[in-house]
Amino acid sequence: MPFRILHRTKSRGASVALHEHEESQVIFAASGTMQVYTASGRWFVPPQLALWMPAGMPHRVDMLSDTELRMIYWHPSALRTWAPERPLDYVFAVAVTPLLRELIATSFKEDISSAKAELAARLILHELSETPDLPVFLPMPTGMIARRVADLALADSRMHLGVSDLAHRAATSIRTVSRMFPVETGLTFKVWRQRARIALAIDRLSAGDSISRVAADVGFASTAAFSFAFRQVTKMTPTAFLQHLPDSGSPGDMRKL
Repeated sequence: MPFRILHRTKSRGASVALHEHEESQVIFAASGTMQVYTASGRWFVPPQLALWMPAGMPHRVDMLSDTELRMIYWHPSALRTWAPERPLDYVFAVAVTPLLRELIATSFKEDISSAKAELAARLILHELSETPDLPVFLPMPTGMIARRVADLALADSRMHLGVSDLAHRAATSIRTVSRMFPVETGLTFKVWRQRARIALAIDRLSAGDSISRVAADVGFASTAAFSFAFRQVTKMTPTAFLQHLPDSGSPGDMRKL
């Protein structure tokens, strides 16, 4: 078969251990949210985003909430035949457009014909190739000093330590941190820390914490500032994010307060 599909339901806290595939795949959550790890960093994938994983890339998937996974795999020969102009040989995340969502849903219909399924699989590749990447990747530094700073920042669950505090605890200087992060991650420390805040916020929101509490705990001065930063990274507001979590619309749900 040039392609295959797989549907899995995973509970919050579940993990898919480090593994790799001979095929390339798209990973999509019909509901719920997940984080995907590779050697170079992690992607936080909330609802309405899809992640492309090329063949041969070791990765691990952690579920941040109850998650309905939809995965489509392309055999290397099919990818060579159907591949669009844009290279699909690296990991990237895209917003799930209405067309892409419908194509994925169509692929999982039980009564779909083989011809229609193949057409949907081809169109999914082209839609992925034409949709801009989203900055939901948190790259991890490769050097010992910058990695120590990154680990300290991620361990600071409330994101209250400033760059001077982190540099001091890592036995380095602010100047070194400022110099190393762009070299090793492609991001300034300020931008990297902002993405780390959003990654932590996604985890906390998925666990049921309110938007206002999460905003304060991860270091934002106001809920409005948090919502703006969240939307910059994920292309959706925190409220929209909650609406795509399982059971987030129940009458007793107070997470938006």
